[in-house]
This record gives sequence, C-alpha cells and structure tokens, in this order.
Amino acid sequence: MQQLQGMDASFVALETRNSPMHIGSILIYNPATAPDGFVRFKDILAFFESRLQLSKTMRQRMVRVPFDLDYPYWIEDPDFDLEYHVRHVALPAPGDWRQLCIQAARIFARPLDLDRPPWEFTVVEGLDNVEGLPKGCYAYITKVHHAAIDGMSGIDLMEATHTLRPDEPPPPGPDEWKPEKVPNPIELLGKSYFNAIANPLKQIEVAAKAAPGLTKALRGLAAKEFDVSTEMIAPKTRFNRKISPHRVVEGVSVPLADIRAIRGAAEGAKVNDVFLTIIGGAMRRYLDSKGELPKKSLTAMAPISVRSTGEKNAMGNQVAAMIAPLGTQIADPLERLAWVHDRTTNSKAMTDAMGARNMTEMSKVSPALWMSLGAQLYTRLSLANRGVGPIFTTVVTNVPGPPVPIYSAGARLESMMGLICLTDGMGLAHVVQSYTKEATIAFTADREMMDDPEFYAACIRESFEELRDAAAGNAAPAEQKPPAKKSLAKSAPKKPAARKRAAPRKKPSEPAKGGTKTSTRRSKKPAQPLKGSTTE
Repeated sequence: MQQLQGMDASFVALETRNSPMHIGSILIYNPATAPDGFVRFKDILAFFESRLQLSKTMRQRMVRVPFDLDYPYWIEDPDFDLEYHVRHVALPAPGDWRQLCIQAARIFARPLDLDRPPWEFTVVEGLDNVEGLPKGCYAYITKVHHAAIDGMSGIDLMEATHTLRPDEPPPPGPDEWKPEKVPNPIELLGKSYFNAIANPLKQIEVAAKAAPGLTKALRGLAAKEFDVSTEMIAPKTRFNRKISPHRVVEGVSVPLADIRAIRGAAEGAKVNDVFLTIIGGAMRRYLDSKGELPKKSLTAMAPISVRSTGEKNAMGNQVAAMIAPLGTQIADPLERLAWVHDRTTNSKAMTDAMGARNMTEMSKVSPALWMSLGAQLYTRLSLANRGVGPIFTTVVTNVPGPPVPIYSAGARLESMMGLICLTDGMGLAHVVQSYTKEATIAFTADREMMDDPEFYAACIRESFEELRDAAAGNAAPAEQKPPAKKSLAKSAPKKPAARKRAAPRKKPSEPAKGGTKTSTRRSKKPAQPLKGSTTE
C-alpha cells in the first residue's frame, strides 16, 4: 500500500459529477506501419498486456478511508481486468473528424470508476472519411485520473503504451507483478488514527523546511528582486463560475520552428512565454468580441514540474504552480510578448525564492477531512458564482511530447491533442503539447460558457499568425532579409496531412454560431492548423 500525497488527494476530493478530475488526449494512428498494414482490437489488447510491467499506474486502484478521515491509498488491484479499461467502439458512416470529436467529448465528460484502476483507453475505429488519412485509421481517447499522474508521469504512461519502432519486441524478463488484498475499513481507520497523531509533527517539519524559503522570499521582495502586484490577481470572466457537465474541445497545431523564431523577438524569452502570449492574444480577441474584455490583464496558472530523476516512474503529482499574467490588456503582439516575459520572469523569481519543492511538500500535510469537506462545500454552495474562486483566469499547462515518431501496436501516431479537467471557477483550460515538429494548443471548455469553440480556435490561430508575422517583420531589418515571412513559411514541417481543413476565416468580431458545426475535412497543407469542435 502507498498513501496518496496531499495534492493527489485534493484531486479526489474535488471529484464531482460535473467535474470529473481526469486528464487525457485524442491520439490518431495510421496502421500502415503495422504487420500487414492492419491492427485488430485483440492486437492492441495483447500489446498493452505485454507492457503492463512498465507502468505502475495501470494496475493500481484507489482505496478510500471511511469518512475521508485520511488520504486514500493505492493498492495493486486484485480484480484487474484489462478489457474493462481498454474499450472498443466504431464510428458510424461516414466516420469523419466531427463524429470522432463528439464521441471524444461524450467519453471525456463521463467520470471514471474510482473502485478500479482510474484509467480508460477507448479505441475508436472507422475514421474512413478524414481527409489526409487513409481508410483504416483509428484513435485512442484516453482518460487517466489526475490523482494518478501529472504531465511528466503521463509521459511515462505514454512510454509504456508506445514503442520507438513499429516492430519492437515486448520487454524482456518475466512480469513479477503481484496483487494485494483490499484492506478492510478497520485497518484503514487504524492507519488514519496513527497518521493523525503523526501529522502535527510532519507539519512542524515541513514548516521548518519552508522557513528558509519564506525568509529568502521576504529578502528578495525587500531587495526588489521581484515584486508582488495586483496584476497577479485576475478579474472575473465568464469562465470563472460554476461549471456544467458538458464540454467542448478544440485545438490548433503550429510548427515548432515558428515558435522558436518568435521567441527571438524578445530578448531572453522562453518557448512557454510565446505560448502564453498567443493564448493571451486569443482570449483578448474572444472576450473583446463579446464586449467583455477587462481592462486588467487576465492570468494563467502554469504548473511547474518538480519531479526529480529518481521519481520518474512514481505515481501522483510532483508540481508547483506559477501565476502568469497573459497581457490581454496589450493589443500589440510584440509588446505583449515582452511584457509576458517580464512578468513570468518575476513570477519564476518569486517561486524560486519560496522554493517550488517546498510548496509541493506543504500540500502533503493538509488535513484530509477538512480538504474533503471544503471541496464539497465549495461546490454545493456554488461559491464560484459568488466571486469566491481561483485568483487566475485559466490554466495553461505545457507538456513536452516525443520529438520522434512513436508507435502503438505497430501503428504510427500521427497526431495528438491534450484534454484537461475543469473545476468550479475554472471553465476554460489549455494544454500545449509538442510532438515531432509541431505543437498543439488545445483547450477544454464548459459548453455553457463557450458555445462557439470554432471561433475561439480561430482566435488562437489568428493570434499565432499575428505574432509570427510581427516577429518576422521585426527581425527582417536587423538581418537585412526582407523576405523573412517566406522563410518562416518554408519552415513548416512536411508530413502526411493529419489536420482537418480550416473553416473559412472568420473575423474576431464575427463569432461562429454554435460549436457543433465543424468541417469534416482535413487539409493537405503542411502548416494548416488542426481543427475540430466537440460538444457534450
């Protein structure tokens, strides 16, 4: 048995019917690289079964302490059934992109069974009418509870379910996994009693470890190494209220070469600053079109991994948080990039001074009962609708993906788009995920708060293009290369088209009506963004 940490337990406490706390992705595969160019469902089952030993997540289930008096425990599931976790559905004809996305939204909106290992992979076949992909392609719609993984440990799960070659053999050596007996309530209450006695000592220990960081932070503030301003508290928007059970998802794919080129437009800027600037520009466009753009900057919560090398395969979350202002009050894209870089540098300095690891350790000693009761009261009293909620507007998590092609059951992964959980007070969240030469800026939103996801995707695309063109124009005089825009266009990766054809260009002032009417075609242009809206 292994007890969950404080942050992991918080994701369990936050779980409600309207707010299932799992993360996931839409992964599309081309079976042309598999033996005979075909993958059967039983081939996928056999492939997963042969690699179960590479992941702790796949066979561990959660056991909750009665009355939530203590954090839950992980045990090796004695009733593990692979076929329960790997499901199989087929799209009806014509099997287009929009149908896949609608199916994905319905699956993702449904909570996981927390009496079993908290993950599901749904194999979706019948993608026979997606332009740019041959008939026979299929997808995985994945869901894994956030209590089990963070972004970095999610990569470990990807490694367990993928290979670097289509013909890679199963891992050597026997599978030495052994199931565990499910503890009875008396055993769990006994453990919670001893933990309750030891918890005050742990709190004192954590406080002692955190004291130097707090002292360092106060010194840094006095020395003006960073500042704490009202910019870090965001104004409330349509996305910061109680959520419904319905979801929309969408994504825009951009070449990584363009992102790196944009980064050079602001001295010292990081790739993450570029993505934050693009999202800030998109949210500015979207809210301005609704007449709801605040004068003050919106902010994002950006998770920071503190996972050490020795914790590479460990379950759970090893993350701290950084507040990143998005510069939505700035119209000029290059000015916004410079401002975002300045503010994220300030936030990083403050996080470093306090100690990101210490921030994570402090969450491990929060009383489980109060955490659970607080989460339930927050939802039942609809406090998010009363202005009580996060101090940030949205979430932007950056998950580095494989830089080379990967395969599952011999089939090549063609594209990937991240999905993320929502909570009351947080009805819009973004996942930036890279794969080979591209990155996808994807978002999950509450359907009641955003009924036009195509329009918001267009805002993301236009924000990226505006920033890219401004950076190219800014670099041209210094490098004496007037045709800079052409060179950027040539940097787009040449790959088989796995992106849906973009809908006709909409001006930001003309939002799409409804989020369910999506083009079913995928463009063959290499730099064309991925599109597709889903509604559940």
